[in-house]
Amino acid sequence: MKYSNLSKEELIAKLEEVEILNEHLIDQRNKEDTLDYSWSGNLGHWYWNIKTNNVTFNPIKVTNLGYDIKDLPKVVNYQYFTEKLHPEDYQVAMDAMMDHLYKGKSVYEVEYRIRDVNGNYKWYYDRGKITKRDENNKPLFLAGIVFDVTERKQREENIIKENLELSSKILLDPLTNLNNRQAVNDKLKEEITKFKEDNKNFCLIMLDIDHFKTINDNYGHNFGDQVIVEVSKIMKSQVRDIDMVARYGGEEFMIILTNTDIKTARVVANRIREKIAHNDFAGKTITISGGVSQFHGETILDFIEHTDSLLYQAKKTGRNKIV
Repeated sequence: MKYSNLSKEELIAKLEEVEILNEHLIDQRNKEDTLDYSWSGNLGHWYWNIKTNNVTFNPIKVTNLGYDIKDLPKVVNYQYFTEKLHPEDYQVAMDAMMDHLYKGKSVYEVEYRIRDVNGNYKWYYDRGKITKRDENNKPLFLAGIVFDVTERKQREENIIKENLELSSKILLDPLTNLNNRQAVNDKLKEEITKFKEDNKNFCLIMLDIDHFKTINDNYGHNFGDQVIVEVSKIMKSQVRDIDMVARYGGEEFMIILTNTDIKTARVVANRIREKIAHNDFAGKTITISGGVSQFHGETILDFIEHTDSLLYQAKKTGRNKIV
């Protein structure tokens, strides 16, 4: 910038800004023996003169984002960086700064995503503090340090993703890839909450493969496993994505039909029964029996036991039927 083109007032403001910056740099230099800024991802210091809205910073802060120093405006203001913040992080960063400037928070500290020259986002950890105030205690000057923490955030996101995948596997039956008993309990709790809060009906179907022990004894456990897998596929194909099909144990299955009354649930259960009865299991006929009930406010245990008693009736009265 050519100072000869500045007015007297602009020159005075510029001198005051340089004086404040020099004071801070001298103070920082005196503390270098006790401060270590060599941490991983360090992009250097920044300084913000609130009165002039000028930001002085280590060039690495912008070259790290792929921008060329020669393309920077002659005067870089606070908005040069904030306009590049991710939309979801903008208000978070603004609130962090306002909390420090005017609400008594001891430091400005925030993590945010900032857009690079290619339109991608990097994660920065930013920390700063007021270092000079005016006679009315209003903030005049801030100094801070910024770090690129993209790799750390990516590791954290990978860990979260792996944990979610692991959690989902814990809730799955390894043979059929259906939900398991734990998932059934979680889903029933969810449905009961909707029943209480929004009066949403739901139904439970319990199904059991008929004469499954005989199947294993006559054709072997491998064939028995194949039957379980095929039966599970048929069940899954006959319900909606919002419903849950689960292997409750052995040859027993549960289906939770959300937002469904008993009349519709009976239709679904009988449709599944008929599909299985007419399916060709390597030249053999397999049938199932089932019980169906609608939730009316009882406990989970009572609800399951009641539905199980209906399944038992189906078994006791001839099998290949729904009660």
